[in-house]
Amino acid sequence: MYKRKNIRNFSIIAHIDHGKSTIADRLLEITKTIELREMQDQLLDKMDLERERGITIKAHPVTMYYKAKDGEFYQMNLIDTPGHVDFTYEVSRSLAACEGALLIIDAAQGVQAQSLANVYLAIDRNLEILPVFNKIDLPAADLSEAKRQVEEYIGLDTTNSVACSAKSGIGVEEILEKIVEWVPPPKEPEDEIVRCLVFDSHYDAYRGVMVYIRVVSGEVRTGTSVKFLASGKVYEVLEVGIFRPAATKTESLRPGEVGYLVANIRNVKDVKIGDTLTTKTHAATELLPGFKEIRPVVFAGIYPVDTSDFEALRDALVKLQLNDSALFVEQESSTALGFGFRCGFLGLLHLEIIFERITREFDVDVITTAPSVVYRIVLGDGKVIDVDNPAHYPDPTVIDSIEEPWVIAHIMIPSDYLGVVMSLGMDKRGECIKTETLDAQRLVLTYQFPLNEIITDFNDKLKSITKGYGSFDYEFDHYEKGDIIKLEIRVNEEPVDAFSCLVHRSKATGKGKHICEKLVAVIPQQLFKVPIQAAIGGKIVARETIRALSKNVTAKCYGGDITRKRKLWEKQKKGKKKMKEFGKVSIPQSAFMEVLKSD
Repeated sequence: MYKRKNIRNFSIIAHIDHGKSTIADRLLEITKTIELREMQDQLLDKMDLERERGITIKAHPVTMYYKAKDGEFYQMNLIDTPGHVDFTYEVSRSLAACEGALLIIDAAQGVQAQSLANVYLAIDRNLEILPVFNKIDLPAADLSEAKRQVEEYIGLDTTNSVACSAKSGIGVEEILEKIVEWVPPPKEPEDEIVRCLVFDSHYDAYRGVMVYIRVVSGEVRTGTSVKFLASGKVYEVLEVGIFRPAATKTESLRPGEVGYLVANIRNVKDVKIGDTLTTKTHAATELLPGFKEIRPVVFAGIYPVDTSDFEALRDALVKLQLNDSALFVEQESSTALGFGFRCGFLGLLHLEIIFERITREFDVDVITTAPSVVYRIVLGDGKVIDVDNPAHYPDPTVIDSIEEPWVIAHIMIPSDYLGVVMSLGMDKRGECIKTETLDAQRLVLTYQFPLNEIITDFNDKLKSITKGYGSFDYEFDHYEKGDIIKLEIRVNEEPVDAFSCLVHRSKATGKGKHICEKLVAVIPQQLFKVPIQAAIGGKIVARETIRALSKNVTAKCYGGDITRKRKLWEKQKKGKKKMKEFGKVSIPQSAFMEVLKSD
């Protein structure tokens, strides 16, 4: 029975691995949304990758029905969200469809970096936030300390918080009661005009695009002609429904409800995340306040290993873009690797997940080039261009200045590791803005970093030097002038574009030496010496040489005068010199893969 005042739309936000998916499992069990025989751990994490890594990558909506202690039945629409900083866009889209959020804090670990990032997103949207302290049954749990951190560092009142253990089920029912009490119902619609926020979508091979919507006003039912305001496309609705957690058909979706619609949409570009869905006849005139467009920060080229897979790779990326609107794709070609795509990502984990999904879900073997960021180049005539690919780097003589993106990072660490983290920060050209004490054992360091220094291995190094206890998240801050140069790699004095990269001058020599050493190991020997050089403009900063394959031409000379041998050596030397002039070094595909593999 539909009652708008009995609907509760809420999200779960947390740092990665604080028990978010386990709490979602317990809520599904208590509300009997799923039969016990069908129950499995991490039920809402449907992707193999999510289960293997123990992380949530996609937001998953599910509708539960709960009979509260006041005797009323409540419709609870939960949108489970990712915790990792690279999937913040998923979180922001999910929060746009909610009135409240559960902030899950691990009672043993306390407040962590990504808890902060996600809770600020919820505060910006004026959501009602309910703190939930999980894992209270662990011997290391310190509930009073975790509460103090939430109150002092986030500024949330914890008097109405819930302490629970998702694994054993302690206190989980109390979470549902608090949601009923504290999360407000959806606002009363101002009129009957249909307005729905499109907050997600996915491609189904049999039914086309399934659009995930939150109804703000009006009613959507089968047979309704709907219109996407941004693209202007009109479709007839074939089916509407809710997630329980599988897609379940219903008669209609009314104000406040969260569900899906199928309308035989075959062109994935017609559905834009954040768009407003209305009816064809009494159409809404203004878009609903959605969420800001996210700009990718890390770029990498994705190329098929077998050039005949190019079309399959294009289809795979188009379908992934529908699932993940933070993914930016444009076609490009490289002399070394053939046709491929330049893709933009929100971070390195995002790149890694897309790479894995292409390989697994679409069975296409791909290679990615080393990730890079977007540099802003000011030319001598005042024109400003954005460059994310070394191939588009202009002639240095026309460049006035180059600006690189900087980010603000919050690093949470145990106080014992302050020294090693500070030296890592210096190594990455970071500037420490402030150091705050979170409690007796932990510190929060606020740093400014050039983005290109932290996209590759910063997180791994931080985890390694803090024995896994450090956590960090970052957000884009500003562009700043930097001494960025193009490092060119030459094989047999011929520049090879695919290996060139844009780096800070202070790191160029080390980077060039590393690439040269790698190439020496993977390029096969030729009949002549092959120099491999790293150059900045006309200056060589690193060099390695591949030794020539040589025949022992004096093997047949035994005894006699040394001049006989010298004559043969001179003849061989001339031949090698001539060969070097005309010889071409063909670099095998395996060498490109070895060097271009993301470190």
